Amino acid sequence: MTIREELEKMERETLSPYATLSVNTKGREREEEQCDVRPVFQRDRDRILHCKAFRRLKNKTQVFLTPKGDHYRTRLSHTLEVSQNARTIAKALRLNEDLVEAIALGHDMGHTPFGHAGEYVLNEICEDGFRHNEQSVRIVEKLEKNGMGLNLTWEVRDGILNHQSKSMPHTLEGKVVRLSDKIAYVYHDVDDAIRAEILTEDDIPLEIRKTLGFTTKQRLNTLIHNVIMNSMDQDDIRMSADIQEAMFELRHFMFDHVYTNPIAKGEEVKAKAMIRQLFGFYKDHIEFLPEKYLAMLDEGEKTERVICDYIAGMTDQYAITKFSEYFLPQAWQVDGY
Repeated sequence: MTIREELEKMERETLSPYATLSVNTKGREREEEQCDVRPVFQRDRDRILHCKAFRRLKNKTQVFLTPKGDHYRTRLSHTLEVSQNARTIAKALRLNEDLVEAIALGHDMGHTPFGHAGEYVLNEICEDGFRHNEQSVRIVEKLEKNGMGLNLTWEVRDGILNHQSKSMPHTLEGKVVRLSDKIAYVYHDVDDAIRAEILTEDDIPLEIRKTLGFTTKQRLNTLIHNVIMNSMDQDDIRMSADIQEAMFELRHFMFDHVYTNPIAKGEEVKAKAMIRQLFGFYKDHIEFLPEKYLAMLDEGEKTERVICDYIAGMTDQYAITKFSEYFLPQAWQVDGY
């Protein structure tokens, strides 16, 4: 018996009857020889962790565009916090941690530079629209590894695609990540807003703090414990009505006071204009796209789709660099006088 088979046997013996077992996967789009050490979902987690799109998350905006400080969240640190929240919940519920972690690490790889500002612009100007969850799936199915994709299992791709509020994953592990994503950004966006002096604890409505907690740590603890207690031995992932309502109220509060706050979003108009101009430039000068994207055009991909792929994959700084290269006189790009 291989190590992988021993681990699969351990899953059958120890995981919840509602967990997704590695041996029960719906499989990959392309058949592969099994690893002798790693079950399929662990293998998927590793593939995501080692891919280029995952590494680029470290230089992509979460909420604060080009913040002046090293401790504000980036898209990568958000992803890691989602993963940790989800693993804590999954371990307590005896669900498949490998599947949870793979979904969590891959769920935001399709995000654009400059956070939701970039997503908004691409969705507006691209004929077929643009949604980061769908782009994340496109990355793992096609864009990584020079068009080969990562060939992930159906369950991981399903969890990545359906992590937003408008849809629902087909596994409990996917549902854990979907809820952990909301918990993470409610928690860390408040923390970052307090750090940026946009908010103080006292600004948060008293009734919300009475229900969820009076510090960011208390609120995180409340939310995670509530998910675990209300999902134990259940074929669903849920919160109690009062906690869920308080979390939604906190999200609405954040939209009103942080996500649209001029301090947090002061550079957003510039970022949107930059994305628009880059898109227009590549549409008029398609030859400036890297070779692998030009090859996609030769394969029959739509021009706008390929331009979106390239721009969405940029980090914040790379987008600024390319904008400067195309639109600023060379002398203006030199530091100093």
